[in-house]
Amino acid sequence: MTTSKSRKQVKRVIVVNTDYVAGKEVKETLGIARGSTIRAKNIGKDIKAGFRSIVGGKITEYSQMFEESREEAINLMVEDAKKMGADAVVNVRFTTSMVMSGAAEILAYGTAVKLGR
Repeated sequence: MTTSKSRKQVKRVIVVNTDYVAGKEVKETLGIARGSTIRAKNIGKDIKAGFRSIVGGKITEYSQMFEESREEAINLMVEDAKKMGADAVVNVRFTTSMVMSGAAEILAYGTAVKLGR
């Protein structure tokens, strides 16, 4: 059994794609927080996706891969913001770029800030 003293307190960071957090004042701008991941295609997913592209329909294999990649990039961005002492990351954006044939980078970035009341 754990006690409340032994539980690790996890700092929550607010993540928004607006330039403010409703009801809060930006007290200090800390810098750009970013998180990046690079994913490569998988031969099994490529075969299934290639078949779907012939017959039509949603390519769920790639949709799932990109969803997981976005989540990982957000988590890395939040960790970067925590290192800066941020309470929130505002103006969050995503970008994707081809690194090489079959591999793409997903980058999440925003402004790490300290909030007031």
